Formats: sequence, structure tokens, C-alpha cells
Amino acid sequence: MENLEQSFDIIVIGGGIVGCATAYKIQQKFPTMRIAILEKEASLAYHQTGRNSGVIHSGIYYKPGSSKAKNCVDGRRELVQFARENGIKHDICGKLIVATEPWELPILNQIYARGQENHIEEMEWLDAAQIKLYEPHCDGIKAIRVGCTGIIDFKQATEKMAELMQAIQPESKIFLNTRVKQTYRNGPVSVVDTPKGIFTARYLIFCSGLQSDQMALRDGVKPYMKIVGFRGDYYELTDAGKHKVKNLIYPVPNPAFPFLGVHFTRMTDGSIECGPNAVFTFKREGYNKTSFSFADTWDSLGYAGTWKLFKKNWKFGMNEYKRAFSKALFLQTLQRLVPDLTMDDIEPGRSGVRAMALDTNGEIIDDFKIAYTPHSIHVLNAPSPAATASLAIGNEICQMAEKQFLLHEIHKP
Repeated sequence: MENLEQSFDIIVIGGGIVGCATAYKIQQKFPTMRIAILEKEASLAYHQTGRNSGVIHSGIYYKPGSSKAKNCVDGRRELVQFARENGIKHDICGKLIVATEPWELPILNQIYARGQENHIEEMEWLDAAQIKLYEPHCDGIKAIRVGCTGIIDFKQATEKMAELMQAIQPESKIFLNTRVKQTYRNGPVSVVDTPKGIFTARYLIFCSGLQSDQMALRDGVKPYMKIVGFRGDYYELTDAGKHKVKNLIYPVPNPAFPFLGVHFTRMTDGSIECGPNAVFTFKREGYNKTSFSFADTWDSLGYAGTWKLFKKNWKFGMNEYKRAFSKALFLQTLQRLVPDLTMDDIEPGRSGVRAMALDTNGEIIDDFKIAYTPHSIHVLNAPSPAATASLAIGNEICQMAEKQFLLHEIHKP
């Protein structure tokens, strides 16, 4: 007999910011629809959302015309408005992208040009003296100041989106500690098997982050990619070192590598984080240097694309591993931007794991990637700046669901 309390119109699997933004946006468009969010952890935003750098990205780095670029710019503007309207902790403090070597200047010029193409507001060039006006302890030869970027509490924003969904429709529910074991189709409904019993829905939307490829396979979808985890370790400035960084300082990213580089971030609680590095992790949700899962390791290292990535980037990977186990090496990297930092100014902080999608050739899938079945949508790849872009992504998935599932024929606003 069907449990009506666990029967919904749509079930969103994954309680990170993309999942909650998607549920919220669909609920806004279809207020009578009953939506459930299933999250395997004890709280929302437990993994990538709650462990990222907390930066509201501008969209300056991304390829013009890409889904990343459009959703980041649109999503950033909407997220800032959402934060203002709902009392979410945030600060549009701006950031500096700083060149410290002459060879970085052409790359910095390209970033500025890309920002212009992406219609990023509040960009300005700074010379060495002007850098000091914003960040007195930062040494650079030239910088871009991006005034429209800032910091936010992404976990608080995620929780507010889920709360507003339920305020619109009290019959919509959030289920924590609810791990999805299996999904299958039974006639007109999808069945979701969990330790808390069977859930049913007309349609499923998977926003499962680090587990996105595995969840797709369970739903009979071939993702044609593999999620490989890269842990990022942070240091934190001590009370003695906090005064040396005011807001956000980024290096010029090396275009040969898929990361923005070790940077400084003032968090909404006033702490200053430095990082992250990027090292292959032997457990998808492993946040310690010694975290290990045989199944996750076998899954990643049994994939040809992983080894092709390693082969192309082995020098970078070795340097990242050395830095992960050496405070002195980490400090040397930080001193490129803030030369007067000392060992006493930094202490180990938290860590996060980034879900990196690789194709079989070892190429990183850099843009958002979504797959469909007649009864489900899978967000296979939502890399940074997905948190910044979450409300825009939610809008996009809502439109996809409306078209794919013919939602307007089932529920009308």
C-alpha cells in the first residue's frame, strides 16, 4: 500500500545548494506541487556547498557564451538580491586578481577582456601602488579589482531556499539522513528505496554532487564521464596574521591547470582562509589526508581517464602533494602574494572535496552537464561556480522539467 506521506510529485535527490535552489524554483513556479528533498546527511549543504570558499564569483574567468558564464553572472545578481531580501550573511567586498610576475600580465589582460565579454561590472586596473591601497600587505605589479564579487554563507542560503519552498507549500518536505539505495520505475511513478522506507514520485531530479555519476548509473543513465574527487586543504590566518589580508586576494590562474590557485578569502565570520591546494583523494567524501575508501579508489583508478589526467599533469600533482604535507611549502606559495606572512601567521584549517568530471580521454568537463530520461533529470556536472550560479541553474532546471515532464499539464500556478 502506498505511503501517502512519502508520495510526491517531484523528488529532488541531494540537499546541496543546487538541489535546494532547484526545488525552490520549481515550487515558486508550481506552488501546488508537492516536492521532497532527500539528503543522506544530517544537514543540508554538508558536502561541496558547505565546504567551498564562500565566494560569490563574478563570472570573469569563464568562456563567453558558456553555460558557466551566463549562469554565473545571472545567478550572482539573483543570489545577492536573495541574500539582501532574506537576511543571509554576505558582503560585496570585491576582490583583487594580482600579477606578481611579468609573464602573468598577458594572462591578466585576457582575463580582463573575458570579463568585458561577459559584461562583468565594476572592473578596474590597479598598479602596484593602488594594490597597496586595498591590500597594504600584498605585493604585485598589476591587478584587476572586481568590485561586484564578495562573500556569503552558502549554507545559510541553502537552508533559506528549503525553508521558503516549504513556506510556499507546507506539504513539501525535507528528509535528512535519507540515503538513496536504489531507484526504479514502477508504472507511472518512480520508486526511491531508502533506509527510511519507499518514496514515490512522478519524476526525479538528481542533484547529487560527488555521487552524480553513480546515481545516474543506478537510474539507468550512462553519464559518459567519471567523477574524480580532489581534496582541497585550507590554512587559516591566526590572530597575529589576520590584519595582513582585508578581503579577497587571488593569483593569476595558470591556464594549464584547472584550478584558480591558492588564494586568500575573508569569510562571513571574519576568519581569513588561505587555499585550497588540490590533491587526488582516495575517498570521494574524504576530508582528511588519510581518508581512504577501497571502493572509491578502485572506481577512480580503474578509469582510463584518471590515468590520462595524471600523465598530463604529473608535475603539478606532485607539487600539490608535497604542499599538502608541508606547511613551509604552503607558506611559500602564500608569500607570493603576501610576502611578510610567517609560519606563526597560519594554522591548519578545514578541507573540502571538489567533484571533477573527467571524460575517457582525461579531459576535464569544464561546463555544466545535464542528462535526461523521460522521468528524470540528472545534474551530472556542476563545478564551481555552481554555488554562486545556483538560483540561475535552478531556473534552468525548472524550465527543463516543465518542458521534459509537461508540468504545466499536471499543475498550474
